[in-house]
Amino acid sequence: MADSIGRNGIQAKESHACTMRRVTRPPVPPAAATMPGPDALARGAAPAPQAGEAMTGIQGFYVTGTDTGIGKTFASAALLHALRVLGLRAIGMKPVASGCTREADGWRNGDAVALRQASDPRPDYADVNPYALPLPLAPEIAAHEAGVEVELARIVDAFGRLRASADAVVVEGVGGWAAPLSAALDQVDVVRSLGLPVVMVVGMRLGCISHARLTADAIAADGCPLIGWVGNHVDPGMARQDENFAILCARLPVPCWGRLPYCAQADARAMATHLDLPRAVG
Repeated sequence: MADSIGRNGIQAKESHACTMRRVTRPPVPPAAATMPGPDALARGAAPAPQAGEAMTGIQGFYVTGTDTGIGKTFASAALLHALRVLGLRAIGMKPVASGCTREADGWRNGDAVALRQASDPRPDYADVNPYALPLPLAPEIAAHEAGVEVELARIVDAFGRLRASADAVVVEGVGGWAAPLSAALDQVDVVRSLGLPVVMVVGMRLGCISHARLTADAIAADGCPLIGWVGNHVDPGMARQDENFAILCARLPVPCWGRLPYCAQADARAMATHLDLPRAVG
């Protein structure tokens, strides 16, 4: 069944008609938005594979964003479907999620549920979301309120079980790149332990150019490989959308994997057609 997910990543209760046109990328100056430049490489950015090139040995990737509420889950679900188009078994993971509802089988988070529903094979919820924190707060605060200590080992173990049954695991982070998971654990620690490259979701709205460049710089400064980015249109009223997108393509040090048009209640499977991933090898 197709996945209907709202722009903030929560599974939609109903679907609404929307125009599903493939958004083409504007012309970009040679070498722009392709490989990291010397400065970026010096800061730790890794050369990124281009569309159609093999991402040899990659077991998946870690999805971060330029902010919270910019559609990381929406993009991650579309990425899962796009990976399956490449013939890969792909599973989603949300290691830490705050803001959950109590159901018969335990605490459940809407983003994690959406990722699980977009996964094939479909894993146990406990592995998709090892830490389901009830309150809709920053994870460090939500974990403290729940009396829970977010531990890296538990996340790594769950990832290992998911990886054993899939060719690729799409791991969605929390908020923006610098949002901590606990007083002693940052997202960069998870990325390093899982050995994953990073894909950045850019929420296309006013201010996104600065947010995207700062996020890319922060990822490089932490020594993590940023291999691509996805533009997600979260503000239908944004002025000069194409011009902003062109600037991002020219200034970001890695290629754009796609541009997701705004749709109030979108179908993740259909949105996967707007993505152009490098050929992934599990």
